[in-house]
Amino acid sequence: MSIAEPPLPSTTAARTFADLLDDLGHIPPSRILLFPSPGTATEADVLRLADAGDRRLCELIDGTLVEKPMGLPESILAGAVIAVLRAFVYPRKLGLVAGSDGIVRLWAGRVRLPDVAYFSWDRIPGRRFPAQPVAELAPDLAVEVVSPNNTRREMEIKRDDYFRAGVRLVWQIDPRARTVDVYTAPDAPTVLRGTDTLDGGAVLPGFTLPLADLFGELDLHG
Repeated sequence: MSIAEPPLPSTTAARTFADLLDDLGHIPPSRILLFPSPGTATEADVLRLADAGDRRLCELIDGTLVEKPMGLPESILAGAVIAVLRAFVYPRKLGLVAGSDGIVRLWAGRVRLPDVAYFSWDRIPGRRFPAQPVAELAPDLAVEVVSPNNTRREMEIKRDDYFRAGVRLVWQIDPRARTVDVYTAPDAPTVLRGTDTLDGGAVLPGFTLPLADLFGELDLHG
């Protein structure tokens, strides 16, 4: 598939840190890495940090490294989604499922790490497992589990990126509200909650996941 063209760069001659925060969706400044300097980072830096001893997962936004936040509730829900997706996708030989360290290049200079991603074989060159550490590949389905350190504007920018790159479906999971926002376009989601059931729509026909089962992961006890 073709990769989307990047948005036009800013023509502002003198940019400030406030401009950078605005571009990134007003995220907490503590998530912005200052080495390499914003605007100079590369995919090699993303890989270096992911492989380092402290294993920092970062996205690359036009040369700026942005640390990806994920706490225990977010990780548990992402793991639950991966488990049920794999159980559906792999026996049917539909494609591949990746977790939060699955690095994808949406276009040059824009690298994202969805918490969960599904790639149909039709999207994968040669229908073979991609060998490169950063795949130039947009998933069919991108799943984001919202952290308290994610801002509303940041998530809007992420969805815009995903759909510009060719993603067909986005699930945005909120552990605190216990809701799932289902997007087939960047805006106007279908909001699921309570006893609703999440389904795969046209991307994964036949796939279902009751929200009571998903969010029940957060209520487990010994």
